[in-house]
Parts: sequence; C-alpha cells; structure tokens
Amino acid sequence: MNDLQRSSPEQQGISSSTILRFVEALEQISEVHSFMLLRHGSVVAEGWWSPYSKENPHMVFSLSKSFTSTAAGFAVNENLLSLDDTVLSFFPEEAPAQVSEHLEKMQVRHLLIMSSGHAVDTWSDMVERSDGNWIKAFLAVPVQHTPDTHFLYNTGATYMLSAIVQKCTGMKLVDYLNQQFFETIGIEDATWEESPQGIAAGGIGLNLKTEDIARFGQFYLQKGVWQGEQLLPEAWINDATSFQISNSDGVQADWTQGYGYQFWCCRHNAYRGDGVFGQFCVVMPEQDAVFVMTGGMDVFDMQEPLNLVWDILLPAMSSASLPDDTISHNNLVNKLDSLNIVPVEGETSSPVVSQVSGKIYGVDENELSIQSMIFNFTESACEITLKSDEVQETILCGYGEWQHSQTTIFNESPLFDKTPVASSGAWTNEDTFTVVFRLIETPFYYTMTCTFADDEVLIEIQVNVSLESTEAIVMMGTYS
Repeated sequence: MNDLQRSSPEQQGISSSTILRFVEALEQISEVHSFMLLRHGSVVAEGWWSPYSKENPHMVFSLSKSFTSTAAGFAVNENLLSLDDTVLSFFPEEAPAQVSEHLEKMQVRHLLIMSSGHAVDTWSDMVERSDGNWIKAFLAVPVQHTPDTHFLYNTGATYMLSAIVQKCTGMKLVDYLNQQFFETIGIEDATWEESPQGIAAGGIGLNLKTEDIARFGQFYLQKGVWQGEQLLPEAWINDATSFQISNSDGVQADWTQGYGYQFWCCRHNAYRGDGVFGQFCVVMPEQDAVFVMTGGMDVFDMQEPLNLVWDILLPAMSSASLPDDTISHNNLVNKLDSLNIVPVEGETSSPVVSQVSGKIYGVDENELSIQSMIFNFTESACEITLKSDEVQETILCGYGEWQHSQTTIFNESPLFDKTPVASSGAWTNEDTFTVVFRLIETPFYYTMTCTFADDEVLIEIQVNVSLESTEAIVMMGTYS
C-alpha cells in the first residue's frame, strides 16, 4: 500500500491549535488553493479551498525543476550520464558554427546549479524560435561567463537537463520518472508539457496533485528511501539539497541562502522546490517535517507563507508527542472541512435580466479571440455561451456557489484541449453582472465584469496573476 499515513497533530508533537492559527494566518496573506503538513512521515493536516479539491492536479511551474533534477540523479545512478559530461557532447549536431570557449566548457553540473555562464535566461529565445528547436536556441545564446562562476536562474538550463535525460534514457521525462520511482511512491497520472521537439519542458510544465508533491517531499526527507528500499542514493539527495552555489543577489530572505541541484536552500537548514504564484514543497530535516502548498498568489508575496512556516509551525514542533486535545483537534478538523473561496457576492437577479437574457452580443476583436457572447439567466445559474474562431462553449455560473464546467477559451495550458473551470456569478449592480472563472488546475482565475446599457454590454476581463501583464481586456459587445 502507498497510502500516506494520517495522524493527529498531537501524536506527532505539534498542537492542533497551532496549525489552526497557521491556517488562519495563511488565509489572510495569500490566495491558497491547498496545503499539506507531514510530521514523522504522517499527514497531520491537509486542506483544499473549495472549488479546488484533492482530485485535481495543479500546475506547479518551477517546482518542476526539482523533479527534473531527480530524473538526472537517477540517470547518473544508472551510469547513463555524468555530471562532468559537457552539454555539447549530447548535441553536437545542434552546436553553433562558432563554439565559444565558455560554451565548450559547460557541463551537466552547471545546468543543475544554474551556473551555465549565461547572462540572461535563455527561455524566451527558446520558446520564440520559429523552427521550434529549443536545443539549438539554447546553444546559440552567448555564454558570457565562465561556467561555475555566475549564478543565473535559467529555465532553459533545466530544459537542457530534460533533453539530456531523454537522450540518455530513450524515454520522456515523465515516463522515466514513472519507471524509476513515481509508481513506487504512489504518484499517478502526472503530466508534463512538452516542447515542439517532444521533450518535457523540464523547468516548468509539470502537473501534480497536492499529495503527489507531499510524497515527493517525504521521499527526499527519507533520503531517497521508500518502504525500506533505497531508490535514489543518499549521497545524491545530500548533494542535491545542499549549498552548491551562492545566490545572494536576491532580496527575499529564503531566496538568498544558496542553491543546490534545482533546489533552493532555506533558512533553518531546510530546503525546498518552489514554483511561481505559490507552489511549495518545503522539507525540514531537523523537524522531520514536510510542508506543501499550491496557490495563486502574487510573485512578490511568496516569502510570506515561508515566514509563517518559520514563525508559527517550526517553533511549535516538539520532539515528543503531546497530550490529546480533543476540543482543539475538533476545531481544526471543522476548519479544514469548511475551507472555501467565497463565490461572487451579489443579487441573483436584476430588472434588466429580461432585456438581456438570451441575446447574442457580437464583441470587439480581443486577445481571447471571443467573437460573441450569450447570457442566459435562469433561476439557479447563468449560462454564458462564448464563441471564438475555433470553438463554441457554454460555461455554467452558479449564484452563491461554484458550478463546474470546462473551457478552452480561458485555458492556460497548451497540454490539454480543455481545462476544468469553476464559475460563480452575481449581479453586483442593477446593470452589472460579475463572473469569476477559476481554472481549478492552475493558479489563475479570470474576473469578468459585464455592464449592460441599451443594446450594448461593456465587458472587462482581468486575470489575477501573470508573468506578463494583468491589464484588463476591455471590449464592447453589441446586440443586433
């Protein structure tokens, strides 16, 4: 059996009241979708904020890097590659016509510790390359520093690790990890977005359930051992999660503690994998604990959940079990069972409903490629039909509750044709209907404000977080 054990917090040396205080503080500072806390190998607390659920995978963004590093570790253990192998030795046919001295010296270990010698992240050059050859694009970017002398967070370097592992093993990254340890530790149905060359993106693109991330953290906490079997050498785990290179140019405290093999060193002798918008797998060896979180928070707020872990949870972890505390434990259980993100608040109807319901509104040209919209208001929900160049879909928006559908128009992942969406809507003014579309397998949600006047509707759509721009999409719809 691969089920993670469950235990009361008190049995594992931490009070339920402390965890409750932590959860309440976490809710106040960020958009949290899920969390799990493990102590001494047992889950002592876990929760999902509805409409997010334990059954749904979640984009983990750069937390993917730690999994790519792990795949490299398995390949090294099988003697399929070496940290001293040069990057060019795997792709001589992709090398630029003129190979610089720095590029020639670049090794697998330099990719792992983000010291490839580049002065800029190679990722944009890769994804923007017209022929889709990301390997050639990476090798074409000038290497301005001697490898091993300069830390630069470089998602393209992790892609090259993925490409090297695929070349050495003859398997795609997720298939190789399935074979090596996913199946053994109970990670199922992991998916990974790929480049046009059919290679896992490596640095981003992995989609996992919250418990999958927790299993990964526990696997590392146990030094590569699972149910008594040493799957990955302890020496690799130690090297991967310890200080390999300085990254002290950062601003936030836990981003200045050094870097390992695609793992960040943390304060308190902990380490972590993390992804933008609040995806965390924090391993605390001295406390024998793992903290996991998924979310949709602003990138500038990502230090705050870690501060709460250090300030609230870590000092409360006792080396011995605590007395049972039934009242506090029941309070925690009740809180965790009732976690939710409040649906859109407002009225379920408006005097203008009869004038706008069922009408087809043609809309201005926009970046979502929406051509027309229909709002069909019923007593229990609003059905919004969106038509684009390629698809027509209807999304159900609940009043005072989240209704589940699927979407392609708001899809943030090219891996799937459709992505699950939970939607809620309400009349926030007599002439304004507001909808929130939550893409529940991602950090993203879209807020759409529709203001009706005569035969027109002004539509404003804004995403909560983005690496590019969160400026609203504004368009006018006209009924004819």
